[in-house]
Amino acid sequence: MAPAFTSKDHRGRFIRDYLELTKPRITWLILMSTAIGYFFGLPHALGWREFLVHIDLLSLFHTIVGTGLIASGTAALNQWFEREADRRMRRTADRPLPAGRLSAPRALAFGIVLSIAGFVELWLGVNLLSGAIGAFTLASYLFLYTPMKRKTWWSTTVGAIPGAMPPVIGYAAAAGTVTHEAWVLGAILFLWQFPHFYSIAWMYKDDYARAGIRMLPVVEPDGRSTARQIVVYGMALIPVSLTPALMGMSGIVYGLGALVLGLWFLYSGVRVALHPNILRARHVLLASVLYLPLIYGLMLLDRPGL
Repeated sequence: MAPAFTSKDHRGRFIRDYLELTKPRITWLILMSTAIGYFFGLPHALGWREFLVHIDLLSLFHTIVGTGLIASGTAALNQWFEREADRRMRRTADRPLPAGRLSAPRALAFGIVLSIAGFVELWLGVNLLSGAIGAFTLASYLFLYTPMKRKTWWSTTVGAIPGAMPPVIGYAAAAGTVTHEAWVLGAILFLWQFPHFYSIAWMYKDDYARAGIRMLPVVEPDGRSTARQIVVYGMALIPVSLTPALMGMSGIVYGLGALVLGLWFLYSGVRVALHPNILRARHVLLASVLYLPLIYGLMLLDRPGL
């Protein structure tokens, strides 16, 4: 006998489907990067007491909420754009749109409302600059990166530009301007994305091929070019990640930690280049997921004056 589903069950499933449209696992990484940018956009403090005085908790709240809304709206609109491709991929076929649990018009409206709300939240709650950067992030992701995925593997490079904007949004929210410090934070995130997303593309290359998405492992299935890209960007990430220590944004402890983390991250990429296989690509993905919060944590703890 089939189980009986109550209206409460359906309501819970309905809420979970809308939540899934926002890609919460990706959104938390975005918000972490935004918070880091906000932190470094604050005036340099002499100690924890002075530092806490400089924090405008309401401004930080608006920054996190606004960025979260734009990120969630972008994720929902991306799934609306790619619903047919998602239907052909095993790992995405059970998402709310391809599975038929939500209609395309509802998902479109949901994404638009979230995106507009996020822009307004940043603009009126923080400043116009942070809202404008958020709008640029959404537009470049949806109207450049998303359509390019079906045409060229260079879409990954284009997509890394909006992907690098969260710390820049946070910095602009706190400082009211964008300086070299903001761009350094964005550069670290920009380079980090390549090993992260190329490892995912390698792991799911058959899925991407079925969907007609021209990721690099689909275009060149032997994996050598993908492994080379992982190693090259892993190498580039090391000197860029050391820049905050050289610029005085963080201290020597951060510098040493960033060097160790960068070498470890690079090592995972070299291993997959020497022996290309899905298991080692998965190790690169795991290293990337650990790398970002660890390097951010070091950056925070070793900021001069704190």
